[in-house]
Amino acid sequence: MTIETTPFELDIAEQPDALRRLAAAGAPDGLRALAGRSWERIVLTGMGSSHFAGLPTWRALVAAGRPAWWVDAGQLLDTPELLTPGTLLVATSQSGASGEVVELLGRVRGTGVTVVGVADDESSPLATGVDLRLPLHSGPEATVSTKSYLNTLGVHRHIAAAFTGVDAGTVSAEIASVADFVARSIADIDVAGLAARITTAPDRRIAAVGNRDQAATALLVGLIVKESAKVAIEGFIGGQFRHGPAELAGPGLSVLLFGSYADQPDPSLTALSRDLEAAGSTVVLVGDAQPGGVWADGAAAVAAPGAGGLERFATGTVAAELFAVQIARANGVVPGAFAFGSKVTTAL
Repeated sequence: MTIETTPFELDIAEQPDALRRLAAAGAPDGLRALAGRSWERIVLTGMGSSHFAGLPTWRALVAAGRPAWWVDAGQLLDTPELLTPGTLLVATSQSGASGEVVELLGRVRGTGVTVVGVADDESSPLATGVDLRLPLHSGPEATVSTKSYLNTLGVHRHIAAAFTGVDAGTVSAEIASVADFVARSIADIDVAGLAARITTAPDRRIAAVGNRDQAATALLVGLIVKESAKVAIEGFIGGQFRHGPAELAGPGLSVLLFGSYADQPDPSLTALSRDLEAAGSTVVLVGDAQPGGVWADGAAAVAAPGAGGLERFATGTVAAELFAVQIARANGVVPGAFAFGSKVTTAL
């Protein structure tokens, strides 16, 4: 049987070229000047995957001693007091037209808040209504976020570098190198069999867990599998999983552990892998770690390696996307085809 390549998969395949466009564009003009100013607070915001991509930037800013917050745009609409004069607001929306972000822009206009907008569409409200626009260079996208998400990670890499004194040329070279790495990962990562086993398990439950920066990828897969495969899955930041969701452990529960690395075995992830296996759950290590030792002996391993930084983000993201495609196929739906929503969510 011939399986038709979907627009979602075509966007996945185009990611290396999108990253190369971003690398060739270099650092956005004006970013270093803003980063050199003293801000009362820095707030990173967005919705969905656009917001998730800001998590590593927030962690980098906090580690550098900056007063930074990571709050989604919906929450900011409910708690506008966080945005004071002297605030730098970094708003990310791949379309530039997300309903909450557009509403937020209208509310902060004229209040003394300086706004940086990360968006692809240069004619969008976010691109035209901010003090500084940081273009994604990802190009049109048919369905679920793929190349726009990876390029968003690249732009946020530039943001973090500007605030922490890392040379912009170094970041552009890293993005260019990662483009080749992504191309190999798309060809090499094979999760079809594992995804089918997870999807067809009796009493199926699926979760994804990630710590530190890789929490962003766990949240991402929890979003795009629902969007593209119509299968219930939740993404969790580290220890959140033990506070209630762990009661779902047992046969039928599959947990993807993003950030499973041999050189940096996160103690909470390794312990969780062993506890889940003891309860009869399926454990999937996404990274370069192998089962055994500090990890669960019977875990499945998905090879998503990387020397560090953006490489690891990229391979983990590709694994998440390919899981979304294969879980959709196992669930009998067209990967990435929206049933009730759309590419851009404008409703509040």
